[in-house]
Amino acid sequence: MLCVEDAVDGLRWAEGVGGLDALIARSTANLDAIAAWVGRTPWVDFLAEDAATRSSTSICLKVVAPWFAALPAEGQAEVAKQLVSLLEKQGVAYDIGAYRDAPPGLRIWAGATVETADIAALLPWLDWAFATVEAERLAATSPHAAE
Repeated sequence: MLCVEDAVDGLRWAEGVGGLDALIARSTANLDAIAAWVGRTPWVDFLAEDAATRSSTSICLKVVAPWFAALPAEGQAEVAKQLVSLLEKQGVAYDIGAYRDAPPGLRIWAGATVETADIAALLPWLDWAFATVEAERLAATSPHAAE
């Protein structure tokens, strides 16, 4: 009975925010916010390169920075895990890693239950996490790292 009541509560909420059209608009606004950020962020891109195949709910991103692309698959997976770990430790995002069978990257839930303002608040954190991991990686591989 509790799961039925949860479903009914969810439907009431959806109706209260404007129904199906409003739910679609909320999810589309979230995708648009991420798309604008991706458009101005050189280290990331959509996993689905064709905009027509992108999900507006489970948005999958890939890291395209040249130093990342030069890493072996294990190194890429490690960097992606570092990004996810940093975000979790800051309490910013949870369960944001790419699907297990997907290339290393990020997966952002942007469905209608997520406020676009929350998506906008997340994006600078993604830049911070990437810059942090990038700086650590570059410092570890610099000629002076062993000194």
